[in-house]
Amino acid sequence: MKNKSVLQAVKFTLFSASAGIIQVASFTLLNEVFRLQYWPAYLIALSLSVLWNFTLNRRYTFKSAANVPIAMLKVAAFYLVFTPLSTWLGALAEGSGINEYIVLAVTMITNFVTEFLFCKFVVYKGQEDTRKPASKARKEEKI
Repeated sequence: MKNKSVLQAVKFTLFSASAGIIQVASFTLLNEVFRLQYWPAYLIALSLSVLWNFTLNRRYTFKSAANVPIAMLKVAAFYLVFTPLSTWLGALAEGSGINEYIVLAVTMITNFVTEFLFCKFVVYKGQEDTRKPASKARKEEKI
């Protein structure tokens, strides 16, 4: 059981890193090229990374066959709290003269840790490893 949790944490970290690249790249594009204020650039970048991260972690990290709309609603509930709070604190920090990329990095690290815990113990609790790989499902259909 312990090894499974470690493997999940490693997978979640790797997928979150890829989502982080999406978030930083889109934030940079919106901030530097389109000159959006911090909060809309952050919200758009966060939304793109959440969609990416949810899809990969549901399928590969937690291997869950959980009802997708229900799982998405649970993740949305997490972000209903996290997003306004992090957007408000980020705007305050940037308004205080803290570099927007430092604010983004601290927010992303906080998001990474809290989202993993929320997914593990709320979204997919009791529903991990319920997804059958496509090849196994096809074999069972033939029987």
